[in-house]
Amino acid sequence: MSDAAHRLLWTIVALLLVLGGAAALVVSFGQVPGGDPDAALLGAGLRDAWRLAAPWSTLAAAVTGVLVALAGQRLLSRELRRPGEELRGTLSRRGHHPGRTRLSTEVLAHALERDLTGNPGVRRARVVLTGPPPRPDVWIRMDLTSDARATGVREHVHAAVRRFATTADCQPAHLDVTARIEPARP
Repeated sequence: MSDAAHRLLWTIVALLLVLGGAAALVVSFGQVPGGDPDAALLGAGLRDAWRLAAPWSTLAAAVTGVLVALAGQRLLSRELRRPGEELRGTLSRRGHHPGRTRLSTEVLAHALERDLTGNPGVRRARVVLTGPPPRPDVWIRMDLTSDARATGVREHVHAAVRRFATTADCQPAHLDVTARIEPARP
């Protein structure tokens, strides 16, 4: 699931929670349009149906609550996972002739790290690949020296990512680069 899809999903969840909270406030203050503030929230027919299905209605409510809790736990665990946990193992490609080429994702990430640190302005680089193998998301964090020129480093990063895409035969879907500049030594 892409970052945009996650943002959309969390926006929908937030809007549903806000609407539910607003509805609960309106009902608790007795401000339901056309309603009696002293009337019961659930109608007599709904209460009678709940009591008629007595053991099963409670069981259905409990099962629904457990399913919603499990769905929330799964969604939360997917959101809180580290970026490096998504793409593991090998990137597998079919060739023009019978057979496959398999590349370890760790090897690809380390190769891109070595390529990035080839610039004298880049002291350290860390690369994480996430997402589906044909179009992975590439996350780069670099530590730059204090005398590194931003334009030179930017061109070096774009060239390294182009070489990575050509070598691995997979075009990055998203590229996120974070650069930290180390303080100058006295």
